[in-house]
Amino acid sequence: MSFLTIDETDAARLASLVEVGLAVKASPDEYRSALDGRSVGLFFQKQSLRTWVSCDIATFQLGAHPIVIRNDQTGLGTREAPADVGRVLGRYLDALGMRVFDHADLTEIDDATQIPLVNLLSDLEHPCQAVADMMTIAAHVPLDEATITYVGDGNNVCHSLMLAAVKLGSSIRIVAPPGYEPDADVTERARAIGDVLVTSDIGEGVTGTNVIYTDVWSSMGQEAEAELRRRHFAGYQITPELFERADEDAIFMHCLPAHRGEEVSDEMMEHGRSKVFDQAENRLHSFKAVLLDELG
Repeated sequence: MSFLTIDETDAARLASLVEVGLAVKASPDEYRSALDGRSVGLFFQKQSLRTWVSCDIATFQLGAHPIVIRNDQTGLGTREAPADVGRVLGRYLDALGMRVFDHADLTEIDDATQIPLVNLLSDLEHPCQAVADMMTIAAHVPLDEATITYVGDGNNVCHSLMLAAVKLGSSIRIVAPPGYEPDADVTERARAIGDVLVTSDIGEGVTGTNVIYTDVWSSMGQEAEAELRRRHFAGYQITPELFERADEDAIFMHCLPAHRGEEVSDEMMEHGRSKVFDQAENRLHSFKAVLLDELG
């Protein structure tokens, strides 16, 4: 079964991914040969650090063979149609992970191939990041007791986090300037499941919360908007002073890369309750959980 969105993943499967990710993290040696003899393709249309390295190493540590496929070698949608790429790779591989611009390419490939397809990031969602995020939060506070505040652009990371939070019993607050809220349809589906607040008032959003999470104001492909976005997001930077309004045991999270001095201050990145690099490490363990779910 493919893993393309949190939206299409039921709560039981999502909870299992978080649980298995934490188990693999605690006892990695128990899983080292779990996928011996399998082959996993890792396709990258967009730049990557954490996704590329974590997925490659996760595949290897489970005993499978990772093969990284760059778009300059493939020409997705230019040299070859997405469906043709999927049909070919499906003849070679046991599973395929893809980091792409357009989510429609993933759905076309998934329809064309018989192997499990994993969304490593698209313009719609970032589901593997959300599994790592919920692992990070679960290590700090029970998910059904957590209030999570996301401050920033209502982007793919926001969509996956929002849906994962409500499916696992957490409350979530989305804080964004007017015009940068998450997709209205995604928000409506999340609200049908659980407790969701969308506000432009950062004070309302962070007061008493268990988690403050942010992301860059301008993602890849939005460089031309960077200066405009900096103006619109002025006042939404996460600082130690703002963090004081959260719960006394709150944690800070960021999916990285971080633009220090923009969405987050340098002091907040290095704060004693910053879990940013634990969160980054969990990308490794969460992808192992996804592969075990797909191929185990």
